[in-house]
This record gives sequence, structure tokens and C-alpha cells, in this order.
Amino acid sequence: MTQKTMHTSDFRPLDVQAIREDFPIFAETPPLAFLDSAASTQTPRPVVDAMVAYYDTYRSNIHRGIYRISEEATDQYEKARKKIAQLINAPRTSQIVFTRNTTEAINLVAYSWGSMNNISQEDEIVLTDLEHHSNLVPWQMLAQRTGATLRYLEITGQGLLDFTQLNDILSEKTKLVAITHVSNVLGTINPIQSVIDAAHAADAKVLVDAAQSVPHFHVDVQQLNCDFLAFSGHKMCGPTGVGVLYGKMDLLEEMPPFLGGGSMIRSVERDISTYADVPAKFEAGTPSIAEAIGLGTAADYITQAGLASIHVHEQELTKYAHDRLSNIEGITIYGPAPHQKAGVISFNMDEIHPHDVAGILDTQNIAIRAGHHCAQPLMKKLDVIATARASFYLYNTFEDVDRLCEGLLKTQKLMIRREQ
Repeated sequence: MTQKTMHTSDFRPLDVQAIREDFPIFAETPPLAFLDSAASTQTPRPVVDAMVAYYDTYRSNIHRGIYRISEEATDQYEKARKKIAQLINAPRTSQIVFTRNTTEAINLVAYSWGSMNNISQEDEIVLTDLEHHSNLVPWQMLAQRTGATLRYLEITGQGLLDFTQLNDILSEKTKLVAITHVSNVLGTINPIQSVIDAAHAADAKVLVDAAQSVPHFHVDVQQLNCDFLAFSGHKMCGPTGVGVLYGKMDLLEEMPPFLGGGSMIRSVERDISTYADVPAKFEAGTPSIAEAIGLGTAADYITQAGLASIHVHEQELTKYAHDRLSNIEGITIYGPAPHQKAGVISFNMDEIHPHDVAGILDTQNIAIRAGHHCAQPLMKKLDVIATARASFYLYNTFEDVDRLCEGLLKTQKLMIRREQ
């Protein structure tokens, strides 16, 4: 994604202090410097209030009852679906399938679309070195079931996809390209439109893991022309336990159900059943009703803040953090330059394990992530066992970055004293 393709109609400088007042967790003393939004964001009060309202005033199941509160619950659930469709500019609300998270959405495609003779022993699935395990393991499992081959688009030394390989990897054997929009480790923003265009030219389908993009900048599925797109609620100010699968309608209609049970049927006989229309066909059983309603409110929240504003704010924080971290001796930053990435910075400190870094920072109420970030193949590519990672969102401040850097300097001094 580049500046020239980014929507700017909703750009205005964020009032970060006003935003932070919506998050009770930031009222702590000393204040929390939360720098792990790539894992899960904090949840603003309006989202929590929307979920509490469901439990307090119209708690009931959906799509079944003919009484007032059930009808209200159904209405709010389906309004949330409409908000998500609008967020990503889906052509039809029915193309939005609620899942538990990005992982389940991708598994749904791997099992349902992959089981329809779309993937066979002669076929190839193209992935990249940047994939989260949720967009890797399901395809490994599908390849093991079908005998298909996995191929990988590698990254350059700067953490960018090596597009010189793309034309060689894509062929008539390619049936699917599954690719992350934004790396959760390096922050790399992939030129997803170019990948989709090239894959379609090879008559392959494309699934986009948008867990790290939909919360942070405008994603338009019609403009991208992707076949599937998946993301999670808990990374966009929403609750845990709810995610989204978008798919082109013709593909969703052809796919068999992912799970069987209540709500996903049209009729049931003793020996055979027929299935409901999309999206109900893929939403078996009682869904995460409160969570879906909360997700709809979260979509409202980030839309009102302005996705262009969020993106610009994160870029400014990322550049500032890059500059400050680069001036600390003994720190290695991984991935591309700030203008080529989202609000994610992975780094290591010489002779100090990332877990020690995160643990010491925690004593100063600074929260970062340390580990392999569910991307072990990428860690091997980087020749490290783990990294420390700071990630930003709309509620982060330049002071958070300053506290991070001060904390890292204290970490160095503390570890040196321990070694002595």
C-alpha cells in the first residue's frame, strides 16, 4: 500500500489524548505503555458498553425467537455484519461470514474450498516467508491431505517480498496464493494488488490474511479483487472470539459447509440435509452474538477515528521509533524502512534474550511482545530464535516510544551489572 492508493477523505490529525480516555486501562498509575497491539488491541468503552447492553437488556438467541428481545438481538447481530461489509466495501452483506478469528476463517477456506476438488496432488499452493502460522499450517494440512505442493515467495534482505521470483513460481499448477497483507513480525506492507493481479493472470485464487491491515488502513475488497479475505476482531478494538471471512459470492455458494448443526440448515431428514444460504451455511450453532455486536461497534469506532488518520499516526510513530532505536548501541532492527511498513518494529539487543528484554520492561509498565510471534519459518530466515516487538495503534503516543527507549537503556545497564 502506498500513499497514492490510500484513502485520504477521512484524514485529520488524531486527538490521541481524547482517544485514550475511551480506554480505562490507560488510567493506571504509572500509565501503561501498551506496545503489543499487533497481538491484540485494547478495547474502548463504547465496545464494552455495546456488549453489556446485549447482556443486560436483550440477551437472547438470534434467528429463532419471534419475541421482542430475540428480534432485537438478531437485528443488532445483522447490523454488525452490515458494518463490517461497509468497512471493507464488500458488494453484499451476505458475503461476510462471522468466525471465531482469522485462524478459523482461513481453516474454513482450507477445508471447505480445498475439499471441493479445488486442490489435488498435481496442484501448487503459493505462500510467502512472511506468513503467520495461521496462514501456513492450514495449507500444510491441506497439502498433506491432498498431496499438493507448497511453494514460497521469499523475502529480500530488507524484509520485502522478492517479486523477481513471482513469475517463475506462478504456473498453470498454481491453484491458490495465500498471502499476508502486512507482516505481523516485520510490519512489511505487501503490494497486495500486484500479487492478486499476477495470481489471477495465472488463473489462481487469492486469500489475503488481513489481520494486520484492516484495523490500520483502508482495505477495499472490490478494488483489490481478492477471492477471500480474513481478519480478527481482537486486533481492531473489538472483543476476542469473533473474526471475519469475506469471500466472492460464487465461491462461497459452491463451498460445502464447514461445520454441521443448528442454524446452517434449510431442512433435515433422517438421512440427508439441505443447507441454508450464505452466510448462514457457515455459521453453525449459536454464534458469538455479543462479540459480533461488539465488533460492529469497533468498526464504528475506528471508522469514526478515520482509518487514514490511524495509518498516518502509526507511520509517524514508527519513523520516530526507528530513529530513536537506531541511536541505541547494540540494537538490530529487522525489516524494511519505516515508509514501507506498518506500525510494527521487531528488534534484538546484543547479548540479551528478547524474553529478558520484555520482562525487564514489564517492571516499568511497558508491554512489548517477545518470541517467535507465530512465525517460526521467518525467524529461521532471519537467523534468530526470537525477537522483541513493539507495535503501535491509534492510542499510542510519542511518549510511549520515549519510555520504550529509556527502558531499553535501563535494560542494557541492568544486564551488564548482572554479568559483572
